[in-house]
Amino acid sequence: MSSLILTPSAAQRVQVLIAMEGKPNMMLRLGVSGGGCSGFQYNIELDDKTGEDDVVSEQHGVKLVVDQTSLELLDGTEVDFVEDLMGASFQFRNPQATSTCGCGTSFAM
Repeated sequence: MSSLILTPSAAQRVQVLIAMEGKPNMMLRLGVSGGGCSGFQYNIELDDKTGEDDVVSEQHGVKLVVDQTSLELLDGTEVDFVEDLMGASFQFRNPQATSTCGCGTSFAM
């Protein structure tokens, strides 16, 4: 899964969230589903289970879980965590996206 990039900032935030959950075996699950204002929507959650079609990797001390279908749509995507005056959020930079919505949580291909 080397084509999916988790920045050090995102990894650090995920580690904080896992610590808050009190479950050190949690992993970051990334996915894509139909919906959102642009056609596809990014999904991000903590999970402690994997499925048959999941690919697991580790970056910056965080285990990433992505299903095969989502992995194709996320190829080359960088997941970052950004804090600024407007707030804090995970951001996706997907080179395959032909357009994104204003909030950055959905995209078209």
